[in-house]
Amino acid sequence: MWLLPLAPSGPRRNSPRHLPSCSPALLLLLGSCLGVSGVATGSRRPNVVLLLTDDQDEVLGGMVTLLFLPRPSISPTPLKKTKALIGEMGMTFSSAYVPSALCCPSRASILTGKYPHNHHVVNNTLEGNCSSKSWQKIQEPNTFPAILRSMCGYQTFFAGKYLNEYGAPDAGGLEHVPLGWSYWYALEKNSKYYNYTLSINGKARKHGENYSVDYLTDVLANISLGFLDYKSNSEPFFMMISTPAPHSPWTAAPQYQKAFQNVFAPRNKNFNIHGTNKHWLIRQAKTPMTNSSIQFLDSAFRKRWQTLLSVDDLVEKLVKRLEFNGELNNTYIFYTSDNGYHTGKGQTGGPGIKPLIRLPTQQEMLVANIDLGPTILDIAGYNPNKTQMDGISLLPILKGASNLTWRSDVLVEYQGEGRNVTDPTCPLLSPGVSQCFPDCVCEDAYNNTYACVRTLSAHWNLQYCEFDDQEVFVEVYNLTADPDQITNIAKSIDPELLGKMNYRLMMLQSCTGPTCRTPGVFDPGYRFDPRLMFSNQGSVRTRRFSKPPL
Repeated sequence: MWLLPLAPSGPRRNSPRHLPSCSPALLLLLGSCLGVSGVATGSRRPNVVLLLTDDQDEVLGGMVTLLFLPRPSISPTPLKKTKALIGEMGMTFSSAYVPSALCCPSRASILTGKYPHNHHVVNNTLEGNCSSKSWQKIQEPNTFPAILRSMCGYQTFFAGKYLNEYGAPDAGGLEHVPLGWSYWYALEKNSKYYNYTLSINGKARKHGENYSVDYLTDVLANISLGFLDYKSNSEPFFMMISTPAPHSPWTAAPQYQKAFQNVFAPRNKNFNIHGTNKHWLIRQAKTPMTNSSIQFLDSAFRKRWQTLLSVDDLVEKLVKRLEFNGELNNTYIFYTSDNGYHTGKGQTGGPGIKPLIRLPTQQEMLVANIDLGPTILDIAGYNPNKTQMDGISLLPILKGASNLTWRSDVLVEYQGEGRNVTDPTCPLLSPGVSQCFPDCVCEDAYNNTYACVRTLSAHWNLQYCEFDDQEVFVEVYNLTADPDQITNIAKSIDPELLGKMNYRLMMLQSCTGPTCRTPGVFDPGYRFDPRLMFSNQGSVRTRRFSKPPL
């Protein structure tokens, strides 16, 4: 995650941006939105831009070289301009996570600042509460853009993919414009590059397959530039630009379809090895993979990078237009993704943040996408503690606050997709598999439902997961010794620690708002009462997995 710093006037040599020498003041404009620091007459509240890609993970999606300082002999990257314009300025977080590695639940977490068990979006279907009428009634009025608009007077602009089931006839169709958006240019349903329909403030507009007028990433760039040119200058603005890239079908712009011909999917230590002592979905995968499967993975990796080249163009156009309009100095720019099996790495910046800060404690602080909403509200001057958000504002970290008490764990929860039937194309596999690739390598299954506690403290770096299946399968990884998660230590770890992690998981699965920020297992303030693991009848307390409301 990146954020382009604000700055006082005056250009910085050899850079299209300006860096702050001090924190600019933020003026109290509306009663509900207080200045963040040093209120002074005549100051404007900052603008915010959130750039959201689709399924761009840290390693496989091209962010790995974006998020570090330039190094000699570095591998190619599809986002060189983004790295130069945003990624090289700000603060690095090396432990950034999403609470659900699936598009719709993750996007819902960004918008609401809540874990999936609190916003109740559990998968990408209407039945799973993805853009359902229940979501529209209960959650949309309380998203951070709605608060920015109603309480802080921000112009709010959206362009691109919203939620996977947005536009479904059973949930209001394309006429539905979520509460809180001043300008609405939303894609019908899931990511496409051509032959799609947009909702333009509630009216459908169809697009075809002519690159010059229909390629979605470029269309989003042009719509965004138009907003910057014609918006009101009397109000601050928030923009959320959500690209289809690098999601499948991985359709690159014509000029980029030959790029990265010598780039291949990373061969990490866990590449093409048999998963022993793993969940059944991993154990059943065919290993070693056939040549056709490896070729498929390499081709998919290459095409994903190709689609990101157009995102790189979008970022360049956006930053240059902000600078040309004289608004770059007063605009935060975040760059992140909805999911992609994140293992972290991200950068951010803001008022009073020096470029390229590399403080280890700040690098290692555990952050999640549920923190974006509270952070942006805090930037706008609205106290996020007035909301029911589960996340934490990152603004104190960005401003260099010392002696902060910070979280040591985050919750990850996932609801498997599929049906309890055998896939006819893979008859030898267990029933319920879905999203199968060549050689019956399947991404998901109906009982691939799990919850995890990701813990990071001064002395511990653990991932503890429980699966809601007949095996009641447990996975534990020491990510310091085993960053590729090859060896499951669930059967060898200290049973007392295992019990504490189980208890902490149950607590987080029931948390809401402030209770999601209570001390973790390795925090000084943590208190463990084993009696709470049992019901009044003496049976072991059961785990709670999220279900959508009826």
